[in-house]
Amino acid sequence: MSPESEKNDFEAVSPGGDAALEVSSGLDSDGSRVVDADGGDGRQTGGPWAIAWRRLRRNKFALFALGVFFLILICCLLAPVWANHVAHTGPNTTHTLEKLHEGSEVKEVVEPSGKALGPQWFSAGGKFFLGADGHLGRDEMVRLLYGGRSSLFIGIVAAIITTFLAVIFGLLAGFYGGFTDTVISRVMDVIWAFPVVLLAIALGIVLAVGGLEVGPIHLKSSSLWIPTLIIGFVYTPYMARPLRGEVFALREKEFIEAAVAQGAGPIRIMFVELLPNLISTIIVFFTLNIANNMLLEAVLSYLGAGVQPPSSSWGTMISEGFEALYSQPLLTIIPGTAILLTVLSVNIFGDGLRDALDPKSKVRFEARSGTSDPDAIGPV
Repeated sequence: MSPESEKNDFEAVSPGGDAALEVSSGLDSDGSRVVDADGGDGRQTGGPWAIAWRRLRRNKFALFALGVFFLILICCLLAPVWANHVAHTGPNTTHTLEKLHEGSEVKEVVEPSGKALGPQWFSAGGKFFLGADGHLGRDEMVRLLYGGRSSLFIGIVAAIITTFLAVIFGLLAGFYGGFTDTVISRVMDVIWAFPVVLLAIALGIVLAVGGLEVGPIHLKSSSLWIPTLIIGFVYTPYMARPLRGEVFALREKEFIEAAVAQGAGPIRIMFVELLPNLISTIIVFFTLNIANNMLLEAVLSYLGAGVQPPSSSWGTMISEGFEALYSQPLLTIIPGTAILLTVLSVNIFGDGLRDALDPKSKVRFEARSGTSDPDAIGPV
C-alpha cells in the first residue's frame, strides 16, 4: 500500500475541536472491522457536530428522555393556561370553606376534620384535577404546574450561572497558571471542602431571614433568585476544576503555540482558541448540572432553606404534603414523581449526549467474508 493510500485511511474527527484519530478504512489493526457509533463502516462524512448528531440520533433512549423533559417543560410553561381556563384558580388561592358541586352531590374542599378533597380528574371540569392540598384547599394541579416552573427556573438558570463562573475561572487558572492558578484553586478548594448540601443550607438559612443586599442588588427573602444564586455558586468548583485541567493540557498544543507566534493576545487565545475546544465538555456538564440543581433545590425547599412562601416548588410541595403522608399520600407522591421523571430524563439525555460527543466512541465487530455480523457487535 502506498503512503498516500495509507494516509487516506485515516481522518481526524472531534466534536470539541481536538484532532482525535479514528480509523476510516474500516479495519482495525487486528483485522476486525471498525464501526462508529452512528452505524457506518468507519468512513464518516460531515463535520464533527454532524457526526455527533448522527450518534445521538441513533440513541433512541436518550432522545425519548429528551422528549419527556420537553413535555414536562411545556406543561409547566402552560401553567397559566390551565389555571385560568380550566381550573379557574391561582396557585395560592385558598378554597378552605368552598364546596364543589357535581350534579346532585356536594363535596367540601376541606372537611371539618382537616382532610382535603382528593383527585377529581375531569369529573369537575378540570377543577381540583389532583385534589386539594392540606388545610388551605389550594388546587394541587395548579400548584404542581407553577411549582414546576420554579424548580425548572432554578435548575436551568443555576446551571447557566455555574457554567459561566466555571468557564471564566477554569480559563484563567488553566491559561495563566502560577499565582493566578494558585489563588483561584485555593478558593475553589475552600468551597469544595464543604459538603454541598450543608453549605447550601447554611447560605439559604442566612439569606432566607434578611434577603440579599449587595450594592445595587436587593433581593427579598422570598425571591427565587436567592436559591438560584446559592445553587449556582456551590456547584462552581465541580465544573471549574475539570475545565482547568483541560485548559492545562490544551495550552501546550501546537495550535496555541502558533497563535502566540502570530501575536494573539491572552483574551483571543482563551476565548477564540481554547474555549471552542471545551464546548463539548461544557455542554455535557451543563446538561447534568440541571438535574443536580433541581435535586438540591428540592432538598433545600424541603428543609425550609430554599424557595420561600408564597412561591412554591416541587420541594416545598413535598414538605407540605409530608404532614398528611398517611391520610393523603398523593400530596407527596405526585411532586416527588415529577422530580423523579425530570431528573431521570435529564440524566439519561446527558449520558447519551456525552457518548455522542466522545470522538473515540465506536463499536467493532469481526468481518466475515467481507460482510458484517450484527450478532458479533460489541463495545471496544
